[in-house]
Order: sequence, then C-alpha cells, then structure tokens
Amino acid sequence: MSSPSFQTILSGERQDVASRLLRLGLSALEPVYAGMMSLRNLGYDFSWLPTHAAPMPVISVGNITTGGTGKTPVVAWLTEALQTRGHQPALLSRGYKSLDETGNDEFRVLQLLCPGVPHLQCRDRVAGVQRLQQESAPSVVVLDDAFQHRRLKRDLDIVLIDATNPWGYGHVLPRGLLREPLRGLKRADAVLITRCDLVTSSNIASIQATLVRYTSSPVMRTRFLPLGLRSVDGTRRAIDDVTEIQTGSPHAFCGIGNPAAFASTLRQFLGRDVDVVPFPDHYHYQPSDFDRLQQANPHTSIWLTTLKDLVKLPDQAFGETPVLAIDIGIEFLDPPEPLLQLLPQTSCTTK
Repeated sequence: MSSPSFQTILSGERQDVASRLLRLGLSALEPVYAGMMSLRNLGYDFSWLPTHAAPMPVISVGNITTGGTGKTPVVAWLTEALQTRGHQPALLSRGYKSLDETGNDEFRVLQLLCPGVPHLQCRDRVAGVQRLQQESAPSVVVLDDAFQHRRLKRDLDIVLIDATNPWGYGHVLPRGLLREPLRGLKRADAVLITRCDLVTSSNIASIQATLVRYTSSPVMRTRFLPLGLRSVDGTRRAIDDVTEIQTGSPHAFCGIGNPAAFASTLRQFLGRDVDVVPFPDHYHYQPSDFDRLQQANPHTSIWLTTLKDLVKLPDQAFGETPVLAIDIGIEFLDPPEPLLQLLPQTSCTTK
C-alpha cells in the first residue's frame, strides 16, 4: 500500500487506463473502510467498546496516515525529554513485520537511539503494558504508532503530520493513505508537522488552516536534521571523515514509507543529489538484492541508507564497499514548550 509505484497510482500521477480503473475500484471501497473506522471510533467515544487503563502514564506517538512521518526520531527525542525530567520510560510497540525475536526495524533503531530503555514489542498493547510493569516498573510508557489503538487508554496523544503529504492524497484507505477520517484529529493532544523544510510556507499555512478545523490542540512545526553517519556496528562517523563520500561516487537505497523524503535529506546533508533505489516499506533484504544493486552500480564508492535499513543488514552486505546510515534528529521550528508542558510530572508514577 505504501510502495512508491503504488503511490503514483493513488496520487493520480499515473493516468493510464489501468491506473484509472484501479482508482475507481478503490474509491468504491473507501466509504466502507471509512464507515467502519467511524463506527469503531464512536464505540470508543461512547464507551461501547472497553478500554483499559495502565498503572502508569501512557504517551502515544502516532499518525493519521500510513507511511513514514518520522515517528522514530520523535520517540527518541521524547524518551530523552522524559529522562531529563527524571522519568524512567519504557517503549511499547506492535512489532509490525518483525521476522524474529530480534524485533522489527523500528525496534532495532530505538535500541540504538535509546540505549538502556526497556522496549517491548507486543501486538496486544494492554498485555504489553502489564508485562512492562512486571518486568521494569517504568514511570511512563511511550507507545510507538498507536493513535488508532484505542483499547489502551493514554494520557497524551501526539500526532505527526508529514508536510510533504499531510492528508494521504485526500482519501481514506484503500483509495488514499488516511487511516481514518480527519475528524479523528480531535483526539490529538498535540500535533507535530514534520519535514516543514521540504515544503513552502504557503503549504504549511494550508496545513495549519486544515488542522484548526479539527483540533484546538497546540501545533508545532518541526524538521529533521542529519546529525552524522553510523556504521553497521553503530559507530558514529562525521561526514568529513568519509572520503568515499567526498571524492567518490555514493549511491543510496531505502525501504521506508517516504523514500522521496530520504532523497531530500541526502541532498540537504551532502549538498548534491544522490540516486536512491527504493524498496517497499519494512523490506527484508536478501543477498540477491545486494548483488543486484552492485551490478547496477559497479562504480559505487559507498552505499548510504537509513538507520531502519542499516539495522537489518548483515556485515559486509556489499563486500568491500562500505555502507553507512544517515543519523537523523528532530529540530523544533516553534518553541516545544506547549508539548513539554503536557508531559507527566515525575511524581505521577501511578494514576
């Protein structure tokens, strides 16, 4: 659903007969899915569906669309902010497309970015928070990608909006990328607009005008900044120290929800365009993929990718050709205090 080729169909970029017919068929299914989500939300709004409270404050970081909005660096920033305030946070995620006990790509990245922070992957978030309480007794739990998971009550709902595609082509799944109708934004306690540096000020103003129609919660503009590079073993490196980038021919690949945003980050970081080979989101790489990339780009001096892709790669995936990931951090373009003021106090370890 989030592959780059399929998104060209959803966006209307492809105008061939087959694409038009597919959009027509998906449009017929859209009201069915939207209606189901609306009924489900009504069930929670009116307490027809049961919810469960955790023994500690719960913060959710989520989206209203599918695809990558930048949740992982936001979760890492939030975890550090909680630790700075004296909390002992734990992370809880669903474990989407995890192949084994080592966890999915987000899990492995957050292990790298949040060392020492307990992190559990569990499809049943209610059972997961109970297990975290038994195993590590955190003072607060951060839910990764849980805006639509309403069975577990939360004290703070943070919603991310990707400025490069804020409304998922204006349609609910499967015709677009919206997970639910926009009126669901009324549940958001804070909204972060990500990748604001990749669009015009008029685009941002339009997004803000739309948000005002659905939520009165604080809205903050943000962008992602390259912090440096990481090798497969997690070691940080400065770009100036990597001669393969400065004097060679770098190429890139990624398997994320928004490959165009990664290409923009590379352009910002390196000061030039780099060819990016896109794979499907959460892609599990095979040795044949590395062979194909090498054969198509035999003179590549270094391969660049995202942290989510790097943590899934074997050592020497490209033989003697090095591979490094761009390390990304979040920067607030508006004061973050409206969000920081919503964080639970250290003394509120139970409710």
